[in-house]
Amino acid sequence: MSDIATLIAQIETEAKREEFPIDIPVYKSANLDPTHPVLYAGNLQSPLCFFGRDLGRDEVYARQPLIGAAGTLVRQGFYQVIHGKKTSNPQELQTVCDRILLTNTVPYKPPGNKAYLVKVKKRFRPYIERLLVIHWQGNQVITLGTEAFKWYAPYAEKGKLDSFFKQSDRYEAKLTVSVTATDEVGNQFSKSITLLPLPHPSPLNQKYYSAFPRMLQQRLTQVEF
Repeated sequence: MSDIATLIAQIETEAKREEFPIDIPVYKSANLDPTHPVLYAGNLQSPLCFFGRDLGRDEVYARQPLIGAAGTLVRQGFYQVIHGKKTSNPQELQTVCDRILLTNTVPYKPPGNKAYLVKVKKRFRPYIERLLVIHWQGNQVITLGTEAFKWYAPYAEKGKLDSFFKQSDRYEAKLTVSVTATDEVGNQFSKSITLLPLPHPSPLNQKYYSAFPRMLQQRLTQVEF
């Protein structure tokens, strides 16, 4: 089985194979090759993964998912649960990566922060599957926003995620799916993953932004550490 560095190299090779929308000016200003994936941050042995949509400008600069305004809310919420207090110290906040995994549906930043089309997500899906199933040892995923949650639709019965998302308690209930992955030589792996959806914590999400910290605290009481 290949290591995580090999997986990252494979994603970069795929990105170079055929063009797709990337916010090249942001990568240039961050002095980062636009085809180099920012795949994950955190601990591959952790029991919990936060799963977002894609990268923003801050994430490209930091070479880490979920570190901008929305990601900081997530990190602060997790830090508070672990330590019983908040912190304004960036180094202290970074320590949450010892306990969680942070990743996205696509490990690149789209132009204008527009969501990637389905064909782009499909193109990089096999690599995200390998990350989640083969390399990550956990099995609990807090999805952030509709796009991140519905990425898991292929791993459940047809229509099951859509019907779940229509429930009034979708941000309190759990859903288990079986995610499959195929490695580079054709071996197949599968893992049961429990999804705990939350709304996206963007400041633009007026409906849920102010409520997100409380919702996250409630979700984290359901996680087995």
